Amino acid sequence: MDKDYLVQKKPLRALLLFSLPIIIGNLFQQTYTMVDSAIVGRYVSEGALAAVGASYSLTNIFICIAIGGGIGASVIVSRYFGAKEYGKMKLAVLTSFVSFLCISLFLGCFGLAFSKQIMLLLNTPVDVLDMAVKYLNIYFYGLPFLFMYNVLSAMFNALGKSKIPLFFLIFSSLFNIVLDLVLVRRFQMGVAGVAWATLIAQGISAVFSFLVFFRELRKLNCGKTAFFDRGEFYSMTKIALPSILQQSTVSIGMMLVQSVVNSFGSEALAGFSAAMRIESICIVPMSGIGNALSSYTAQNIGANRKDRVKQGYRAANGMVIVCAVFICFILECFHRQIISLFLGADGTADALATGEGYLTFMGWFFCLIGFKMAVDGLLRGAGDMKMFTIANLVNLSIRVLVATLLAPRFGIAMVWRAVPIGWFANWAISFAEYRTGKWRSIRTSRG
Repeated sequence: MDKDYLVQKKPLRALLLFSLPIIIGNLFQQTYTMVDSAIVGRYVSEGALAAVGASYSLTNIFICIAIGGGIGASVIVSRYFGAKEYGKMKLAVLTSFVSFLCISLFLGCFGLAFSKQIMLLLNTPVDVLDMAVKYLNIYFYGLPFLFMYNVLSAMFNALGKSKIPLFFLIFSSLFNIVLDLVLVRRFQMGVAGVAWATLIAQGISAVFSFLVFFRELRKLNCGKTAFFDRGEFYSMTKIALPSILQQSTVSIGMMLVQSVVNSFGSEALAGFSAAMRIESICIVPMSGIGNALSSYTAQNIGANRKDRVKQGYRAANGMVIVCAVFICFILECFHRQIISLFLGADGTADALATGEGYLTFMGWFFCLIGFKMAVDGLLRGAGDMKMFTIANLVNLSIRVLVATLLAPRFGIAMVWRAVPIGWFANWAISFAEYRTGKWRSIRTSRG
């Protein structure tokens, strides 16, 4: 495929070609946590599912930091790639690798030192606390691999090669499933087994991705550069920090209200954890479309084809509508069967009711997060980050305030009823910023 297809092909076709591998890849990536939950829920205990779920919102924040940071760095790389400034592009790539390696090592050490205190702060039920901490500690050992893989995926996407990380995700996801079954069912390792399975699968995938990426980079004749540049780091940070916030909004919100959910007991937590896993799958196509539009926007601005950005935005919204209708149909018709995959035949009534209530309500609102992610992706790709950041903070604030103030009084359902309100507010603010046209004149790099 032509390496310049994002700036040459018709917008809908370009976005489809680019986003489909991202969406499929992210779906496979979600199988890491989804399979972990399903296997411990069915083959260990409902308490084990609650333990993995108790740490889910926290572990997902680290995933979002890696993904959001990688996307922020890829905006700069996409600009240079679109402008054919390959030397600057390589410098930006190396700077991002050095930066995120240091960040992942720091976060891993911090997590290992304070994992139990964090779980206690989140009011994790006492009967699952030790299992939750054990799962979390093993997860922190693998944090550098997690960051390496997600940053590499963003770099592949910046070069328009979204199919390559897909192949590695398919391999690592299938390998992870095999390891889960072996370590949990055969060796009876419980939650530790699923944690080690994820670490090993991600580690192997990250190493192979690293080798393949630098082989692709050599083909561009980038020349020799330094390993780190402060100016490039600053340019990336301006994009990466709001991008991390945008990617983390769901998980930060869930972590901040986790203590509210935990107060309803481990049975409700198990149902809520299962539903969150399913929600994370439903958000994947919306996130993929937004991330694809980000790279599409950055490359077209770099190639001075700003006229194509609006066309791409309209195409992205059309893709969102199609995905949202399909998701709504599946959740409304098959919510009980889907929840039962996680809880098994012995799932308690409270767990099933919580999970089904979550899914049947949320099924109608995924178009909102799709529209939000599309316009956020455009603003991020253009480097228009001020209102983008404010919009995501408003989203987060609404969700946390409604859940923490109303759930203790009116029930756990208020936790998820706050979600579409936050999504809509986020979209409204970002869309108003898009309509101003300021994104056309934003500069995100020194070049």
